[in-house]
Amino acid sequence: MAFATIILKSKEGVTKEAPVGFSWTTFFFGFFPALIRGDWVWALIMVAAGFFTFGISGFVFAFIYNRIYIQGLLKKGFKVKSYSGNKALIEQKAQIKLR
Repeated sequence: MAFATIILKSKEGVTKEAPVGFSWTTFFFGFFPALIRGDWVWALIMVAAGFFTFGISGFVFAFIYNRIYIQGLLKKGFKVKSYSGNKALIEQKAQIKLR
């Protein structure tokens, strides 16, 4: 389980919760967490990478997928509404600046 959570909100009022840290769900279920979150591009990338690396890439994605998901939401215009956890550690692991 991730060590912290960030709540992000879009201009339209859509709220998404994003975990920060190691993704156990990605580790155990591969590309399915990306599909469930509606992150189609990264789900396809994970499937392709898993095919070409015989599943070894799943271990790498478990370490980086939550950060990729947060950064993708921020690029789509989502803003940080709130967070739970250590601010400095969240900023370091997610590679973002919190307010």
